[in-house]
Amino acid sequence: MSARSHEFGRELRRLRLAAGLTLTGLAGKVYYSKGQLSKVERGLKPATRELAQLCDAALGGDGALVSLIGHRSVDTDFAYEEKLESREEVWVMQLSPDGSSSFRPMDRRDLMASGAVSVIAIGLGAVGTQPGIGERSSVEAMRLLFDQYRVIGQSVSPGVILPALIAQTHTMRELAIHADPKTRLELLHLGSRYAEYVGWLVQETGDDEGALWWTQRAVELAAAGGDQDLAAYAMVRRALVTLYRDDGEQTVALAQRAQDSALPARIRGLAAQREAQGHAINGDLRSCMSPLDRARDLLAAAAADAGEAPVIGTTNLTDPVGMITGWCLHDLGRPKPAAEIMDRELKLVPARALRTHVRYGTRRARAHAAAGDIEHACELTRGLLTSAVAVDSATIAADLRRLAHTLRRHHRNPSVQALAPDLSESLSLICPEES
Repeated sequence: MSARSHEFGRELRRLRLAAGLTLTGLAGKVYYSKGQLSKVERGLKPATRELAQLCDAALGGDGALVSLIGHRSVDTDFAYEEKLESREEVWVMQLSPDGSSSFRPMDRRDLMASGAVSVIAIGLGAVGTQPGIGERSSVEAMRLLFDQYRVIGQSVSPGVILPALIAQTHTMRELAIHADPKTRLELLHLGSRYAEYVGWLVQETGDDEGALWWTQRAVELAAAGGDQDLAAYAMVRRALVTLYRDDGEQTVALAQRAQDSALPARIRGLAAQREAQGHAINGDLRSCMSPLDRARDLLAAAAADAGEAPVIGTTNLTDPVGMITGWCLHDLGRPKPAAEIMDRELKLVPARALRTHVRYGTRRARAHAAAGDIEHACELTRGLLTSAVAVDSATIAADLRRLAHTLRRHHRNPSVQALAPDLSESLSLICPEES
């Protein structure tokens, strides 16, 4: 095994002995078998991040064990964005007879040279665009449409609505060119919200690079419309990428860049939540709690001052800080209180918010499983599978895979055995390339 496994094993043994626990005693606290823990201590088996989190919490490691796990590397400069920048770019959607579609930016000259006939090129601007026809009514209609798209996006695969959202974003960009100054700003501002939402949905498909490309488009549209603040929110979106790569340090660093006192309270509140999640990944309980307190105050202030513009971030959580607190406690190796919080908060989520229910429901099931409540975790998981396939989310699938890994430790449990075929089938439908 690697040197890292031996180093982790030595530190785990040191902390266990310092706490006065036998392997059997520790096994009873973290719901891993004595044999599994013994192999980890001897460096014969690599530790998972979940085990490190649970042992840190049980032994008072204060993040020491989590720090030995490492994380997937991420390019924090996101240099690829510069490669995609081009004033001559065209937005291209390719439509296939089977109903599938794909999107990519393409240089105008490359498109013209390709002679492509199976693409819709958005941005050539040559199809008889007429200036200034009904811009005011267009803004109002597209504002109402945006809310409806967000509702639809809660219950279907991202690929179902992405083509329409991309086309709407382009329409607003084109209308803004010919609109009067006041309407132009409104169109660009609303277009930036569309583009930001597209970026989030693209991340749900598993395309981090495409998600951040769209986030950058949102920043540019917002800036053109006089809104410089969305650039700060882009840091929060980038931090979501590093969060799902278990990179706590970069998640914290990116989130902190979006908390300048001059920024709107909602952006700062969302950034504080993300910072707390980064600290939780690092196993740092003390540093995690302060941003959560800050987030609660900021989001409450933002709610009191909310206008008519589309709200950035989720609108389906009654108490977003409460739910994120449960998320953080799970990552801090405290699954029982995490499960209790998420049990309470999920009851308040609207029934129509299917994607939200599945996202946090999967986290709740993981918390119950990690706390040793295996039968209940299986029951919760079974209730999520049909919806998980429907919303087809790469980020939810990542949590489902981790949940499946936790349940496999209890493979002799009848509930786990009964659930395993359906869970495996659902994962194969969401992530067929990984089945």
